[in-house]
Amino acid sequence: MYNKKIPYWVKRISTVLIIILSIKIAGYFCIVEDRTINQIFKVISRTGMTGVILLVYLRLIKLGCQTTFRNENILAIILYGVYLFLGVASFGWSTDVKYSILQWLMTFESLVFVVLFMRVIGLINFYFPLYTVSLIKVFTMAIFPIMLIFLFGALFEPDLFFRGMRGGEEQRLGGYYMNPNELGMLSSIGSAMTYLYLQQTSKKIGPIIMMVAALIVLALTASRSSAIGFLLIIGILILQSDNKNLKITMFVGVALVVPAILKFVIFKDGGGVNEVLSMTGRIPFWKALLNEGIIQEPFFGFGFMRINYTDYFESLNTYAAKMTHNTFMQVLMNLGFVGFFVAFWQLITTISNYVKERKTSIYGDFFIAMFIPIFINSLTEFGIFGETNYGILFYQFLILLFVFKVRTHLSKNENYTLRLFQKRWHLDSNNLPVE
Repeated sequence: MYNKKIPYWVKRISTVLIIILSIKIAGYFCIVEDRTINQIFKVISRTGMTGVILLVYLRLIKLGCQTTFRNENILAIILYGVYLFLGVASFGWSTDVKYSILQWLMTFESLVFVVLFMRVIGLINFYFPLYTVSLIKVFTMAIFPIMLIFLFGALFEPDLFFRGMRGGEEQRLGGYYMNPNELGMLSSIGSAMTYLYLQQTSKKIGPIIMMVAALIVLALTASRSSAIGFLLIIGILILQSDNKNLKITMFVGVALVVPAILKFVIFKDGGGVNEVLSMTGRIPFWKALLNEGIIQEPFFGFGFMRINYTDYFESLNTYAAKMTHNTFMQVLMNLGFVGFFVAFWQLITTISNYVKERKTSIYGDFFIAMFIPIFINSLTEFGIFGETNYGILFYQFLILLFVFKVRTHLSKNENYTLRLFQKRWHLDSNNLPVE
């Protein structure tokens, strides 16, 4: 009998990773209004999934998989390490040390999770190619249950799942569970991943249902930035596709949807072009941060995730806020121009890695589908260098996409160990099962 000795959980590794990632993402949501319970839930779900993925990784090592990784394009991860090092150093001058430490630990914990997650995928795809893991499928399936929860919530518990904006005149999906713009970003990523998954699978009905669910959630969040991000992603991916029928179908679909998105999401409530171009009124706040805030601590900022000496930045010329609503402004305020310089070049090196690898890597389209929403979100919300959110988690995936690779050229000892592994699990030279 084929493959009878390979553990069942290895054969179902894609499902295992989908569950782990889905719970990890859900760990960034609130589940009740009580702040203490939410914090307990977030700590248990996030650190718990990091512990589970560590266990999976160690089990693979125990099965005989060697950690034969080579590191390429490492400048991006080195600069991210420098960014985290500056965060640690800032504990010495932070205006709220406990808060800075907490935010840093959550950022570092998610990085550990992503490193382990990517290594598990690398090992599985090399040693058990019959059970190859598709990162596109994993993200598609992991996001879908969250979309379903919010759709059912919108139908059956609208008072809990909708958040009143503009004095209650506008109702946006999210409630106290998640900022509507953050939820919109997740739904735009989910719809883009589903589009990519549609091209991988022969079964179309399921992915189409998933895409429709994500698009409905996106529409109900009424998030301008997420809607713009989705249109950009789909436009780029359609142009890159070689499937003419798919191109025609998607172009027609987008053409039908765009007028509604423009009217009811981007230019809603008569906001017009001026409101969109002013980043929904945030530009005056950013001007105040530059003119009155950063000049007080220009080189190293106020400490990791701190934007002022007090909890809120206040100015006579704009509203008061605890965060900058722009990830680049956030890193400028909390780590100064030194931190901003490091973060800026870290982003450039990540994009450069994509440009370098996009034609040869299987992750080229994945990068586009993930990067555009989180980058646009970074312009007006928490973002990739902001307070802890799943945008940071997703960005860490993008950093590592083109860094860790399994070596195919092994040493004599490694080749010997590989042959023992193949003999133990009844695999041939291509790691496929034999009788």
